[in-house]
Amino acid sequence: MHNLSRRRLLLDTANGLGGIALAAIMHEQGLLAAAKSPLRPTIDPGQPFAARDGHFPARAKNVVMIFCSGACSQIDTFDYKPELIRRHGQPMPGAEKLVTFQGGQGNLTKSPWEFKPRGESGKMVSELVPMLGEMADDMCFLHALTGKTNTHGPGENFMSTGFTLDGFPSMGAWVTWALGTENQNLPAYVAIPDPRGTPQSSVNNWGPGFLPAAFQGTDFNASNPLRNLDRPASVDPATDERTREFLQSMNRRHLERFPGDSELAARISSYELAARMQLSVPEVSDLTTESESTLTMYGANDTENSLKAAYARNCILARRLVEQGVRFVQVFNGAYQTGGEGVSNWDGHKVLAQQYAKHGPVLDQPTAALLSDLKQRGLLEDTLVVWCTEFGRMPTFQAGASGRDHNPEGFTAWLAGAGVKAPFTYGATDEFGYKAIENVTTVYDFHATILHILGLDHERLTYYHNGLDRRLTDVHGHVIKEILA
Repeated sequence: MHNLSRRRLLLDTANGLGGIALAAIMHEQGLLAAAKSPLRPTIDPGQPFAARDGHFPARAKNVVMIFCSGACSQIDTFDYKPELIRRHGQPMPGAEKLVTFQGGQGNLTKSPWEFKPRGESGKMVSELVPMLGEMADDMCFLHALTGKTNTHGPGENFMSTGFTLDGFPSMGAWVTWALGTENQNLPAYVAIPDPRGTPQSSVNNWGPGFLPAAFQGTDFNASNPLRNLDRPASVDPATDERTREFLQSMNRRHLERFPGDSELAARISSYELAARMQLSVPEVSDLTTESESTLTMYGANDTENSLKAAYARNCILARRLVEQGVRFVQVFNGAYQTGGEGVSNWDGHKVLAQQYAKHGPVLDQPTAALLSDLKQRGLLEDTLVVWCTEFGRMPTFQAGASGRDHNPEGFTAWLAGAGVKAPFTYGATDEFGYKAIENVTTVYDFHATILHILGLDHERLTYYHNGLDRRLTDVHGHVIKEILA
């Protein structure tokens, strides 16, 4: 056994103190494994939707996500490429034999719509969405998003859940599981499908996956309220109310016999929320209380474009839900329909110009009005608005067609409202809009940033399932700090 010298003692002491200091700094910066341990919400089964604090102070309380199903083309909306205009009709350099999702590619093809500078920032936005263009100063554009798939269903899954496969929780489910909601009479998470139907991946976009079923999105829109919600005509309101009160007292008495039974408490809570929704959902869905000027601003009374009017009513519904404190609202623009070309969503393979000429007006005025309305009412100070799609489109037209093929190599999303810089542009695709080349971001980064704005650490928000601590961002993702206000 060696004796410890005075020199060795002093050296070991100095190293130890240095290690303690280093550990303290790393803990403050969240770099230690212990500092990244899971932070899961504590949920009362009897009040699963009670509002909860996040991991740190939030910049936004609510989210409105506008999802353009079918893969809206960045090149024809928000990603201006002068070189694409100059080389219109020429082969894309180095990609003359490129084969993408539906086959070989033809020549570079400029957008059928002119781009013009918008707002004080001068952001170039297409004439396909001129009213959204006028809101460009309120937007934070992400022009270098990349995806993992070029197929619609998996692409929608990836944007909504962080995984291409079915069965994973949607972003809205993660958020409401973590934070609950400010309104106990309405669902915490509402999905508003397009008036024409559901997106291609359907309920996967708002499903709970392996999270408790209570946190799935409740789907209804302004034209089709929740099913089976109306009181039977043979039951008068007073009798209905007394029946609910009696049932509530019986349920509570039954729960007292089984203290600690979380499943029973959750089931009772679910029934009670359904009862409250019989009154609250018809009220929030009743747009007759909106002024004529509001309906006109959104285009909800457009008699010449019934699709725009229906989508506009959905946008008004989204604003009303946020106004009532609903945590997460997901609005879909575009639906999946088999048979028939070009009228249901943004999947512009064959006749892009004709198809997008129908979709542009449906999206443009109502979405711009929603953003403007939220801003005018002061709701944008606490609300994050997200516009996204499952992937982008090619700068070429498909060989033998007049439309663009799928492209997950570089596409656009934008954010507005609480927590983000505006006007601001982050990232860029190449000179033709084909591949992300500057500040390349992933959908994982996109999700991590949205969670961060809501006060949630994407690395610590986990749910134990099948032996793994699962996350919305899987094992990836970084907060895009450059875009934070």
